[in-house]
Amino acid sequence: MRFALALLPLLALAGCGGGEGNSSTPVTSATAVAPVAAPAGKNWVETVEKTADGYRQGNPNAPIKLVEYGSRNCPTCGRFAAEGVEPLREKYISTGKVSYEFRDFLVHGAPDFAAALLNQCVPTEAFFVVLDQFFANQAAFADRTEQLFKSRPDLIQQLQALPAPQAAAGFADALGYVDFMKQRGVPEAKARQCLSDQKTIAAIAKVNAEATTVHNVTGTPTFFLNDRVVADVASWQALEPALQAAGAR
Repeated sequence: MRFALALLPLLALAGCGGGEGNSSTPVTSATAVAPVAAPAGKNWVETVEKTADGYRQGNPNAPIKLVEYGSRNCPTCGRFAAEGVEPLREKYISTGKVSYEFRDFLVHGAPDFAAALLNQCVPTEAFFVVLDQFFANQAAFADRTEQLFKSRPDLIQQLQALPAPQAAAGFADALGYVDFMKQRGVPEAKARQCLSDQKTIAAIAKVNAEATTVHNVTGTPTFFLNDRVVADVASWQALEPALQAAGAR
């Protein structure tokens, strides 16, 4: 796919560590929004839908819509996952006031691409469960990546010379992503099928291209509240006041 082939050189310009360089109208203090009850027999945290650009958790009609462009291999995203996701769900998503959408921004190229493809290999309702586990295992994957670059520079060179989808499949094997998914109930044959799924490859590449060209995303994590970028915010400590200023309190 043309998008996929262009993905690696395009994202070499991006970085992990936040949306520095973006600008937006500051989020001003809004009237507090009221809680919204989930339908009978359901709760908002377990309500997950696939969107045109990612996966959304929570009330699809929430008055406050939070979007994160993130990378499973980005340490700053990992810190947000460790520090912010639980209170985000407990205090804000569960009330129906806030929805949370995760969109892939592949700042680490083929390894991110592999993880993104495999995360979409599970049922929609399990997407955030697996996303959480990718982040929980981020340090172990980082160690594997470092060792791979040290011990197999020849393999790295070979993989980096491949088109993005083939490189992603190669890194999925080399970094243990396929085994990781097998341990979470995804058969190896299905995992490999997902790594080569042309529709998903094109969709992820399109989201990345539009993140750069339309939304001016330059790094991860980059957060948007109701379609406005939350400038220079990469941590839960900084994001929560922006949510509250938008009315989530």
